[in-house]
Amino acid sequence: MFAPRISLDQWRSLNAVVETGGYSQAAAMLNRSQSSVSYHIARLQDLLGIEVFRIVGRKARLTEHGEVLYRRSQQLLREAEQLEQLAHTLEQGWEAEINLVVDAAFPPALLMQALKLFEPQSKGTRVQLNEVVLSGAEDALVEGNADLVIGASAPSGFLGDHLISIDFIAVANPAHALHKLKRPITASDLDKHLQVIIRDSGYARKMDFGWLQASHQWSVSSIDTAVTAISNGLGFGWLPRHVISSYIDKKNLKTLPLTEGQQYRASLQMIYGDSENAGPATRTLAKIIKDVVISNSQV
Repeated sequence: MFAPRISLDQWRSLNAVVETGGYSQAAAMLNRSQSSVSYHIARLQDLLGIEVFRIVGRKARLTEHGEVLYRRSQQLLREAEQLEQLAHTLEQGWEAEINLVVDAAFPPALLMQALKLFEPQSKGTRVQLNEVVLSGAEDALVEGNADLVIGASAPSGFLGDHLISIDFIAVANPAHALHKLKRPITASDLDKHLQVIIRDSGYARKMDFGWLQASHQWSVSSIDTAVTAISNGLGFGWLPRHVISSYIDKKNLKTLPLTEGQQYRASLQMIYGDSENAGPATRTLAKIIKDVVISNSQV
């Protein structure tokens, strides 16, 4: 294994000389003697076997090779600082990583807004985001693969708080045969046509939501694929209002005039993987998500 011969102190001295323009100024910046800074630079050049600085008048100027090394050393020093900061935050109890599992029905715009707000407060904590459908969230909780979940229901042994309600609306392409009936549509009418459903990503506790009585069904793995299929005239289905509102405005989708069940509402909950031992980063992220949902519901 290769062992680096240049110390961080030597790279730090290099950066200080560049940023201040001279050895004496760098020494003052680093609170060291000028001879110490000079020794670090001389030793760095000896070990590398190349000239990093040239003295021009009273100032130290980078050589062409020095410019390259200076840029890379800046990144090295930043990463070293971040590593030490991460160790400090871990010592304070902040998690190194949060496994966030989110039902695909949760509005992506709200999720991205929350993650953007969390990032400056994360103290180096990484977020591993996994999007699931229906019981996929339950599976993650039961198997211990989630620190924080936004899902349709909490399995036995877990408690969840209501976070947001999502409206699903029955739609089809405006040119679909169901719209050509030009009258209220019944369940028997639906049964004669292809229904596009979003497949449950879980495997232990499969869930069903909405009307699923059509004799002819195709299943897809994501909401986006279902929207694409239905807006292109392939069947009908129930899709989240926040996802399809623009498609309806552009007349790529049209609400089906059902005699009943034109829409249904699904509740999504916020659930901790281990509520008693959830760390400060996980709780901070949970609060930010809740605040984002509340603030957007008031708009």
